[in-house]
Amino acid sequence: MTKRRMAVVVMWLAMAASPAWGEAPGTPWERLPPEERQVLKPFEERWNTLPPERQERLRRGAERWRNMSPEERKEAGEHFRRWRELLPEQRERIRKRYDEFQTLPLEQQERIRQKFRWFQSLPPEERQALREKWRGMGREERRELRERYRTMTPEQRREYLDKK
Repeated sequence: MTKRRMAVVVMWLAMAASPAWGEAPGTPWERLPPEERQVLKPFEERWNTLPPERQERLRRGAERWRNMSPEERKEAGEHFRRWRELLPEQRERIRKRYDEFQTLPLEQQERIRQKFRWFQSLPPEERQALREKWRGMGREERRELRERYRTMTPEQRREYLDKK
């Protein structure tokens, strides 16, 4: 290819690519569907400066929000309110534990989820008593309690929590 032809090709490529260089990556605010803009309104002023990955996460969140029932929205709002009230160090610790959880094998993640569901199924007063007891125990005592607690009836659990 001659130098002149090469220069023309390079100039043509530069001109063709120039609009892309001037645009911010991601989806411009104006191109979002109206229902997404309504949910994402708090981000309107800075939307076009957000990284594309952040925009995508927010759009997925907006989609989940639109698909929630009023009761689910209320619950999500309450979770978000509690999250905002946490100290930055607490939020960072939670993020770190979440990241660690994501690195676990899927079987271990599922086992943890099952334990969480089991704990959530306990009556509130039993969960609170168990938390308090847990905080005052050593590692070996905790292991023994986990094994024993699984086989107890609800009445046995209450007796155990009341006596100690």
